[in-house]
Amino acid sequence: MIFRIARHTNDLQRIIQFYTEILQLKVLGGFNAHEGYDGVFLGQEGQSWHLEFTSSAEKADHRFDEDDLLVFYPTTQQEFEQILNSVIANQVEVVKPKNPYWISNGVLIKDPDGHGVVISGLRIGEHGL
Repeated sequence: MIFRIARHTNDLQRIIQFYTEILQLKVLGGFNAHEGYDGVFLGQEGQSWHLEFTSSAEKADHRFDEDDLLVFYPTTQQEFEQILNSVIANQVEVVKPKNPYWISNGVLIKDPDGHGVVISGLRIGEHGL
């Protein structure tokens, strides 16, 4: 099974910059002016998941709460440290999670749309669930 999360945004370029520069995801593909939508697919080559972000003339109306999170588990210490260094270098604010589990098991940041993104070192050395 292949998994995709699709989300609309008001600023596609800022989203692309955030997920590629901070989280080091790759642009896997995209589209322009497809029935009024522009979009991008972000992820890592060879994986069975990716994120899709779209934009259009219709503004995004996000409704989420503090427990709605994307959680990323880098599988190497180097990858984990590179992401954290990117967070610092780009002056991305680290936020206190609502869920106490993430206080001790991850770092919570917000993407340009305000959605929570956790980076957790719990899976370093693993290659799957």
